Order: sequence, then structure tokens, then C-alpha cells
Amino acid sequence: MVQSEMSFYNSSQSSTYKQQPILYIVVPCYNEEEVFTLTVEHLTEVMTSMVQEQLVSRESRLMFVDDGSRDTTWLQIAAARRENPWVTGLKLARNAGHQKALLAGLMYAKEFADCVVSMDADLQDDTGVVRDFVLRYREGYDVVYGVRRSRETDTWFKRWSAEKFYKLMQRMGVNTVYNHADYRLMSKRALEHLAEYKEVNVFLRGIVPLIGFRTTVVEYDRHERAAGESKYPLKKMLSFAWEGITSFSVKPMRIVTMIGFLSLGASLLAAIYALMSKIMGMTVSGWTSLMVSVWFIGSIQLLALGVIGEYIGKIYNEVKHRPLYVIDEVLHEQPSAAAAPWKEAGWKE
Repeated sequence: MVQSEMSFYNSSQSSTYKQQPILYIVVPCYNEEEVFTLTVEHLTEVMTSMVQEQLVSRESRLMFVDDGSRDTTWLQIAAARRENPWVTGLKLARNAGHQKALLAGLMYAKEFADCVVSMDADLQDDTGVVRDFVLRYREGYDVVYGVRRSRETDTWFKRWSAEKFYKLMQRMGVNTVYNHADYRLMSKRALEHLAEYKEVNVFLRGIVPLIGFRTTVVEYDRHERAAGESKYPLKKMLSFAWEGITSFSVKPMRIVTMIGFLSLGASLLAAIYALMSKIMGMTVSGWTSLMVSVWFIGSIQLLALGVIGEYIGKIYNEVKHRPLYVIDEVLHEQPSAAAAPWKEAGWKE
């Protein structure tokens, strides 16, 4: 009986982690016309090389998700689809944001792929590491995190702010992988469990570690942006950090509660000071301390209302159950036999 159960487990494991899995590389794009052509060239080389090595199936694809770009990004995706059989595309009806656009690609790709790699379009992530991701997947890992080896290419402020971001997330109780963004591989079953997380406030760096399963890390060196401008200025970075904290932790509300207790203690000390001043006949003085106390307590109250309001706003968004994104157009038809990439390369069936 035990032997039969073990044989069933081994067979299920071997079917889960195929020797030549169908790999999809999902790349969210927002106004990436300057770098798109170069990105397609790099990823095509990576995919072709892995297929030739028989690391992945010939049915693998590159999926570009246009997140409501205002430039020619979608036109370039459509043109690349006609010329490059590896390329597929999704066009969202409006700009939904990086995390939701990435989620749209992941949820669509999981229906066709055995494993999916997600990465940005700016080529800062080392595309050569995709091969290492696939090797780890074939070893039985469901989630493979791409982790930066160093931040030497960043400015001093960028390094400092990134370090503080990860430390702050950790202290707030958000389980994230240090120096990891959204460059990762996920197996089909990991993606199926990711689909069960229905929350509107999407923060994938915090959600993916909650899934569990076997995980590992692949280190790589991050490059300079190949072309174009960064889509994450300081304002967006701060907003992203706040979104992550408030989506996974109630500690900000607890901090406000602690500030309330401290304010109460300060008020009691002020009351003792006022009482002593009256007893000693010094009631005329103290106007400055009174005004400071009023402004201080008022600011604490506004801060508390702001934090509570942020959580109420998130609850409001969650209970409406609005769709996270709307797919406007899909370029995913299977290529014809004449245009199949392996035939173009001269390979045999």
C-alpha cells in the first residue's frame, strides 16, 4: 500500500515538473516603444537557445502585456507578432497599473504554460538568468526568485531607499524577499493558487511568499536601463511601499494607537503642570505651551483619521468586487506550421 502511494507521488511529481516544460515569459509594458525592439531580440535569443538545448518546449512563448500605453507600444507588439512566431500579446482596455497588468499576463499564461517567468521590459533584469530559473524548476521548485547580487549600478539615494524599504516591510510584518522585485518563475500549480487570492489591492511581492511550496533564489547582476525613462520615480516608489504595507499589515493602526497613548501621557503631564501653575499663582503664563498642545493633539487626530481612512478605503474597494483589469485585445493564436519558429530555424519535428 505504501509502495503504491509512493509510486503515485513520484508519477505526479514527474508530470508536474516536465523535462521540456512549456514556458511563457510575461512582460508588462507601459510606454516602452524605445526599448521594445531590443527586448524582443534579447528574449527571442534566450527562448531559441533554450528550445535548442531542449530545456523548454517548442510551444513556449513570449507574452507582452500592454498596460494602456499612450505611445506605439501595442503597434510594435502587433508588428512583432506578425514577424516573430514566439511573440504573443495582451492589450488592456486602460492603464491598470504594473502589478495588475503583470497579474493579467500571469493569469492568462497559466492556462497554456507549465511555468511562467515574469520580468520588466527595460532589460535591467539579466535575461540570461531565465535559463537558471528553468533548471531550478526542473529540479522541483515551484517558485524561483531572481535576487539582485548588488546595487552598484544604483545611485546612493536609490540604494539607501531600497534598503530602508525592505527593512520597513519586514518590521511591518510583510514577508518579502530581500532585493527581489518581480523577476521570478512560478509553476502552473503556484499560479493556480495565486488565482485564489482575489484581493483588489495587488502587491505580488507580498502575495507570492504566502503561497508556499518549494522556493529557491537565483542571484544576478542588474543592468542599467537599456532605453527610455524609469516608470518608478520617487513618488511612485513611496506610493508602492505604502500600498504594500497597508495591504498586508495593520501595524500602522497599532502605531497610531501607541501614539494615542503617548499623547494621553503627555496630556496628563500637561494637566499636572497646569494644576501646579494654578497652585503657585502662575496662571497667566503658559499661552505658548497651550497652543503647542492644541496643534500637537490636532495633528495626531488628523493622522489617526488618515490611517484609519486608508484602511476603510481598501475595504471599500475590496467589497465592490470590481474586475482588476479588462482585456481589450489578444494576440495569441497558435502559429501556422509554415511560420513555426522551429521550422524557420531548420529543426526537425
